[in-house]
Amino acid sequence: MSRDDRSPHLSANQAYDLLTAALNEYRVALRAYPARIVVHKSSNFSADEIDGLTCAASDLRIDTVDLVTVMDSKLRLFREGNYPPYRGTRIEMDEDRHILYTRGSVRYYQTYTGLYIPQPIELRIVRSEESPSFISREILGLTKMNWNNTQFDGKYPVTLGCARKVGEIMKYLGDGDSPQIRYGFYM
Repeated sequence: MSRDDRSPHLSANQAYDLLTAALNEYRVALRAYPARIVVHKSSNFSADEIDGLTCAASDLRIDTVDLVTVMDSKLRLFREGNYPPYRGTRIEMDEDRHILYTRGSVRYYQTYTGLYIPQPIELRIVRSEESPSFISREILGLTKMNWNNTQFDGKYPVTLGCARKVGEIMKYLGDGDSPQIRYGFYM
């Protein structure tokens, strides 16, 4: 984490407690822990957050932990012709940084269905046993999972979109208030 990083970060204990609580709720609902967890974050992971998340997973005997930062990219690609790059286009900047078009031209329709020039997202793979291609396909699939609207695709995966909406409501909680566990409360 750099000194000019203005994003709030969790301590190792906070990250540990957050993931442990989430996974315990998962276990109550499904009677088992998942075999793999993926944490998407819209800002860089701090060393303390990585430590807390991996320790929580280890203590609950979850072997596979993927940590991926999903953020806006200022980089743009152009393709020959009148349409933007295809949805799903991925560029490897280096081993851990990738540019992914989650919105763009669609081969099936042979056109771009959006109104504005699409802006890609940057994926920073902090930790993963999966390939960047696999992580990108997962994210691409998660951009089509918002069943609360009729849009064909979204820019961000549903994991971040839902978290932002829940956060908008939770900011009104007082210090002594406990957040609701059921997602339906936030709909």
